[in-house]
Amino acid sequence: MRKPLLSILAALILISALSVLLVANLPSDLQAASPQASASVQQAAPAPAAGRVLKPVPKSPPSNQPLLTFSVLSDAHVRAEDESSHQKLSAALSDLHNLDPNAEAIILNGDMTDGLPEDYEAFRNILETAPLPDKLLYAIGNHEYYKAWHDDQGRWKPASFPNGETEQTSQARFLQFSNAENLYFERIIAGYRFIVLGSEQYRQSAPGNGEDAVLSAKQLHWLDEKLHEEDGSGNPIFVFLHQPLPYTVAGSGLNRGVVAYTELKSILSKYPQVIFFSSHTHWELKTPYTMRWDQFTMINTSSVGHPLTDDGKGGETETAPEDSEGLFVRVFADRVEVRGRDFARNRWVPEAQFSVPVPGR
Repeated sequence: MRKPLLSILAALILISALSVLLVANLPSDLQAASPQASASVQQAAPAPAAGRVLKPVPKSPPSNQPLLTFSVLSDAHVRAEDESSHQKLSAALSDLHNLDPNAEAIILNGDMTDGLPEDYEAFRNILETAPLPDKLLYAIGNHEYYKAWHDDQGRWKPASFPNGETEQTSQARFLQFSNAENLYFERIIAGYRFIVLGSEQYRQSAPGNGEDAVLSAKQLHWLDEKLHEEDGSGNPIFVFLHQPLPYTVAGSGLNRGVVAYTELKSILSKYPQVIFFSSHTHWELKTPYTMRWDQFTMINTSSVGHPLTDDGKGGETETAPEDSEGLFVRVFADRVEVRGRDFARNRWVPEAQFSVPVPGR
């Protein structure tokens, strides 16, 4: 009896060894499909150590389907004469549709155009031919005020700023395009709260504020009241503003931010279930601090049109000209998965795969 037993044991050992060898030779994206999240917002998300393999957010079993799916895009900078900007936005929208044709929404978080009528028309033409979810939400960015830098022929004329353009005219053009009633508003999507904020002034009335967001006392009070209406469910609340809070997410230390940042952060800090999406910096998703936690979650959205990165000298530099990035978000009962997407190559950004736990779940 010993020989058959020894033969069986030898066979089992051989099978085990072959299994290890096969896994080791799988492509890296398949090797990474393990039941572990790549990162958590309980701590800041630093850059991975050299050679570290980051595992993507695990695939959910069939019994754990997402309750809501949406994407966040920003800084497409679509200009009528720039065909590359058209192609990048079209590619991003197509890729997101392929990821989930049943997604509920896309949030377009500012700087989608340069604010000229012809830019909005080009953007509208792209949307008309793209596969889209039912809901599109728009936040105003600083570039939606950029008609003021152009003359009546659409030529760049900074010397004659504001070239007859008022802030109110820029805002009215944006609101007409976005079909929104105000620069800040709330929407309920699949039972979850989406709060969009927006800058109410530009350089015509506040030259010293540069490109920073100006949120009035009225808007901040409205936000505080809205968040105070929280129903006690503990569900995440998604808040969007084009400009980031200074010295938080990637690239936000380079004179970019919010004028009333102390007041805004004080309000958001009362609600740990807030997930605050900001844009404006363009910094690519693999850089450190794409996601930060400080009383609430903050996430940088990179750029569809022109991602930037740290130059290692205290400044920034452009990435490859074809680069284009954004976020794909899935909401579950106990977590929110935020996945960085590389639209130029139709693949995930491995350093930007996060799982945000829902408090108390």
